[in-house]
Amino acid sequence: MPKQVEVVIIGAGSAGLSAMSEVRKKTDNFVLINQGHYGTSCARVACMPTKALIEAARACQGRHFLAELGLKGADELIIDRPRIFEHVRSLRDGFTNGMIKSTEKLGDKNIAGHARFIDPETIEVNGQTIKTDRTIIATGSSSIVPPAWQAFSDRLITTEEIFELADLPDTLAVIGLGPTGLEMAQALARLGIRVVGVEQGETIGGLSDPEVSAAMAGILRQEMALHTGVTAELEAAGEGLEITIGDEKLPVAKALVTMGRRPNLDDLGLENLGLKIDNQGRIPFDPATMQVGDLPVFIAGDANNDRPLLHEALDEGHIAGFNAASDKMICFRRRSPLSITFTEPDIVIVGQGYEQLAGLKDRVIGSSDFAGQSRARMNNSDRGFLRIYARRNDGLVLGAEMAIPAAEHVGHLFAFAIQKKATVSDLLRIPFYHPVIEEGVQAALRDLHKQINLTGASEIELLRYHSQPT
Repeated sequence: MPKQVEVVIIGAGSAGLSAMSEVRKKTDNFVLINQGHYGTSCARVACMPTKALIEAARACQGRHFLAELGLKGADELIIDRPRIFEHVRSLRDGFTNGMIKSTEKLGDKNIAGHARFIDPETIEVNGQTIKTDRTIIATGSSSIVPPAWQAFSDRLITTEEIFELADLPDTLAVIGLGPTGLEMAQALARLGIRVVGVEQGETIGGLSDPEVSAAMAGILRQEMALHTGVTAELEAAGEGLEITIGDEKLPVAKALVTMGRRPNLDDLGLENLGLKIDNQGRIPFDPATMQVGDLPVFIAGDANNDRPLLHEALDEGHIAGFNAASDKMICFRRRSPLSITFTEPDIVIVGQGYEQLAGLKDRVIGSSDFAGQSRARMNNSDRGFLRIYARRNDGLVLGAEMAIPAAEHVGHLFAFAIQKKATVSDLLRIPFYHPVIEEGVQAALRDLHKQINLTGASEIELLRYHSQPT
């Protein structure tokens, strides 16, 4: 006899676990089905171990600046990569253990196995049939590796594998310079590995603004070989690989493939729901409710390939869980888009980016070059570029792309401003202390103010009272 539940949650990652937390508030009649590792990709193979590696790499890079500060002996430091990777794994394991423990007390509500739809209200797993009122798909995603490269897969590394290695070879190609690829490429170069970075697109780090991307590429070329707007061809060569880029052939020991991720939707029986996966690996859904079409099915996190970021996956899981366990569907307002790449300088895209606003005739752009920025000079980080996008007729701030020092913090300030529908004038009314990184932001806002200030009012006039103060 089939088991009957109110909600089935497929996947025990960030989105699945946050969905479960909402479902449990309203019903105890659910099951969690998971195949493979328990715990979130962020904690296991992405955000957390990557950032731990980046911190070690930044510490290594900082030794080059110590002599200028009058601190001698930095040249004597030794980079022990195996010890660094051991440290990263130790932190990683601590991050994942807490999440894994949250599933250990579920008992028969936790099923390890591969789920497959028989129809919108029937799931099969391990030969068992489960009838369900609603289902949440939160199956996450996996690294993309071109099929043609499978012949020498023993010389390829993905982010799922890299943190399990004791060490890496002294030469490495990083294929794909989106946010993850760029973070890893710079960090590994700082740990003494000769890195060759290759990106098929013209821009890097998820940026669409060509000026910000060009500035960041110039910075990175001081630390590694960087090739953009090219397609890499890989061939086995001895025990390593040979990369062909145009007429150039480059030997490396291995390649880290960071060409994006594809949702784990294969063999879920989506065809039994009348659904087709598009070329980007997506199925249609409503981002305000997470519902798939008009089906009793919801999809959240990397599985929907919409906003593949941890904080978005958590929100989507909560939305999906709330609606899956409710009698009435509720639409939720999403937060301002915000993505951060933890390179040095940080890369941030917040609100609407350059490419999204390309068709807006009323768009104006304020720019600021951080070369020579006073506070940044003090810690040897005076490099990078900021571009802010606003609407000319009312000065509404729409978004920004940046590769600047402390961008992870500046980006949050912009996310707040955009969500609150702030204007350029509103932001120029805020005090800017001296000396701080934010003075570079003030310069870009002043650039915008000149372009949208049709009255000719000075910046200080933005602070005047409309009537005599009492």
